[in-house]
Amino acid sequence: MEQESAKFPGFPYEQPYSIQIDFMNALYTCLDNGGVSMLESPTGTGKTLSIICSALQWLVDRKENERMGVSVDLNSNSNRIGNEQCGSDDEPDWMKNFVVNKDDEAVEKKAKKESRSGFRSKKVEKSRKVANFTEIKGYKRDDGNVSSLGKKGGKARAEEVELGDEEFLLEEYESGEEGIGISKRKAGDVLISSSSEEDGDEDETDDEEAKAAIKIYFCSRTHSQLSQFVKELRKTVFASTLNVVNLGSRKNLCINEEVLKLGNPGQINERCLELQKNKKGDVSKRKNLGTDGRVRRTTASCKCPMLKKRKQTNIKREIKEQDPLDIEDLVHLGTKLGACPYYGSRSMVPGADLVILPYQSLLSKSSRESLGLDLKNNIVIIDEAHNLADSLISMYDSRVTSYQLEHVLSHLEMYMQRFCNMLGPGNRRYIQIMIVLARAFLQTLCTNSASDIDTLSSEDSSGSTTLDSSMAINEFLFSLNIDNINLVKLLEYINESNIIHKVSGYGDKASSQKGSALKADGETAEQGSTLSCFRAFDGMLLALTNNNGDGRIIISRARSTCSEKQGGYLKYVMLTGEKIFSEIADQAHAVIMAGGTLQPVEETRERLFPSLPQDRFHFFSCGHIVPSENILPIAVSRGPSGQSFDFSYSCRGSSVMVEELGLLLCNLVSVIPEGIVVFFSSFDYEGQVYDAWKASGILTRIIKKKRLFREPRKSTDVETVLKEYKETIEAVTSGNIKDDLKSYTGAILLAVVGGKISEGINFSDGMGRCIVMVGLPYPSPSDVELIERIKHIEGLGDTTSNRSSNYSADAKYCNGNVQTGFDILRSCKRRGREYYDNLCMKAVNQSIGRAIRHRNDYAAILLVDARYASGSSKRIFPHPTDKLPQWIKCRLISATGTYGDVHRQLHQFFRLKKPKG
Repeated sequence: MEQESAKFPGFPYEQPYSIQIDFMNALYTCLDNGGVSMLESPTGTGKTLSIICSALQWLVDRKENERMGVSVDLNSNSNRIGNEQCGSDDEPDWMKNFVVNKDDEAVEKKAKKESRSGFRSKKVEKSRKVANFTEIKGYKRDDGNVSSLGKKGGKARAEEVELGDEEFLLEEYESGEEGIGISKRKAGDVLISSSSEEDGDEDETDDEEAKAAIKIYFCSRTHSQLSQFVKELRKTVFASTLNVVNLGSRKNLCINEEVLKLGNPGQINERCLELQKNKKGDVSKRKNLGTDGRVRRTTASCKCPMLKKRKQTNIKREIKEQDPLDIEDLVHLGTKLGACPYYGSRSMVPGADLVILPYQSLLSKSSRESLGLDLKNNIVIIDEAHNLADSLISMYDSRVTSYQLEHVLSHLEMYMQRFCNMLGPGNRRYIQIMIVLARAFLQTLCTNSASDIDTLSSEDSSGSTTLDSSMAINEFLFSLNIDNINLVKLLEYINESNIIHKVSGYGDKASSQKGSALKADGETAEQGSTLSCFRAFDGMLLALTNNNGDGRIIISRARSTCSEKQGGYLKYVMLTGEKIFSEIADQAHAVIMAGGTLQPVEETRERLFPSLPQDRFHFFSCGHIVPSENILPIAVSRGPSGQSFDFSYSCRGSSVMVEELGLLLCNLVSVIPEGIVVFFSSFDYEGQVYDAWKASGILTRIIKKKRLFREPRKSTDVETVLKEYKETIEAVTSGNIKDDLKSYTGAILLAVVGGKISEGINFSDGMGRCIVMVGLPYPSPSDVELIERIKHIEGLGDTTSNRSSNYSADAKYCNGNVQTGFDILRSCKRRGREYYDNLCMKAVNQSIGRAIRHRNDYAAILLVDARYASGSSKRIFPHPTDKLPQWIKCRLISATGTYGDVHRQLHQFFRLKKPKG
């Protein structure tokens, strides 16, 4: 054992657990072999520390081998995932012809590097021909007019642009035959960059350093989980020997109070970038009239003071000199120095050995490119990877609301009305295309007919009827008669021309001058700024360039019986993660997915890397360190009055079931010490049960023994509730309680599966002596996005080109009620139904895993529903308990008799544990 532990000298404690040694050895071997690996270690087994000591030891050993001259070949990365798809016959011509060229990619990268210094290196040839677009329906082409406008454009600008509007006028734009559009700027014109003042020569040096270094990227779901990682890292020698940088979002790292008070993450990002438009020494384009009547330019005044070069140099030096910092530490340091911690940490990525960052920053391609993350031959470790497939594809969803579309359309039309005679042919044509698309999207949201669409309709409590529809990309394009528009070229124009900032800037100015912004409904605050509306529109256009089978378009129409208007939305739902994941796996030397419960492994393989060779995939799982006598999992099938528990969708709301659950809780609070956490399937159901208990008097009986807390809907209020919950339990345990709490034996917390409390919150020791799972928290089958995902997964591995054809009449939603969704689930033969079951049990596993957090911890776990008890051997699909973690499953007691047996076992369990409390 000593020889094994000596392999990991960075382990901070005298002797690791045997399962930790096994885990570290497995991880070290996986890093050596490369490829894709899944490593499973139950929550509370020291998984985070094991990852740190194994992965960073491998990094140190690899660097030492390189220093000694030992040849290390990471370039023979054979974990390639093939996913090329041929275009189908029903694809638009522009989609068929769109092929990414390697040489073009190289040119684009070079152009991006040049643009970071703020200058375009070459002029675009004036003789380049205007792109030949198909005539857009609804607009008359007038080539003579276009030609004359091109000739007299300069004169028109000089004569017709009003004072102060010049900054909103677009540069002349032409798109070449190759489909790459470039603004005709003068050499030396400054381009807007999102980077700080540190860009330029220093970046080029850093890029060279990054190519020579092996780097580990560690990501997890939340900032709190990343903070826990940093806390564990500080316990090891690696904290002082390796270069570590922690990345976070602007919302979490910004220290500019004027920006931070915006609150909305999107608006914070936009304002941050806006503040960087004016570089030091530049002058703003806004003009003011002096007292002498002459036009004077004012110096830039909106530059963020936290981005001054001297301050950024200071914060980088401080970060290097200190032990690894978490997000809170970075904010504190940035506030102390008056320097931006967001860009300060970003600039240190090239020279870092370990980069700690959230899921989104690494898994999203656009985020990786923005941060300059290079995965080539490096290591990627993804913690909390139990829902990786769903998390990954959700990052590529796009959504635009009817309010946002109306906002975009009105601003485009306002801009065209103001600058039409001053724009060149390229700009006019592309803006007209954007108007046509915005109108088409709005029209489909206003259309009541859905004859050719899979439709799901439902009526909410307010009387508003919502129609949800589902279409494939090509079907959507053809139905709106916009398949002749080359969206790839349009997106290139949007990116090159800065059209979004120009139009939104002019629109906001024009609206403010009129004394009132564009009228909006109650959604305004949620929709964000004008720029946010344009970005949502741009995101939908980008989504429509995906392969036809990669996702579906959801059309949600909302109509209200009240006078108040409730708009709908368009949403693109990504269905496959194979192509997205391959972009990571193809570049990295090794991708490690770690988690407490990663089963079922086969589902993850089929969804993310089905083409990966078997020898490039590795799986490891270890047991729990908790002794078997410290956990009491029971499947409770009957309540105190003998009523069988059935919390299925059709029965859970019955007064009988709600009352029986209340009686169960009344008994539990009398036998279980300290803290009890009860998980419900949704906030709505929790509210329904709470109100019923309050009316019947059951709630009064419960709070005689335990102080009751409820999980708030607003995530910002969760911390306050948890603090009071913990303080109550600590006060009761210590005996230092106030008079009004003397009757309490602890506290009870009503929580929700999938809420803030069910993931990332530790209920160790007295915080969670018992976890009660009410029913099986299956997601609602009325959700059109869920049904589309299930249909897609059911078709995985099919050789037919149209996977959805396996369903009767393509599984049309007809009435759109929950029963229709159940009908579709019943039609699934294997994968789709298993996925639905897995969603439920993964949520269960995450929730019940909140209790046991260390070796000496103990808790009872009650699974309250007859369906958890031993089922019939004739079941077609696996029993729910088969998907429980092995360390719980092997100790599970199925209480099929009376509740008295359950109560007796609980009493005996806690009586024996009381001396250890």
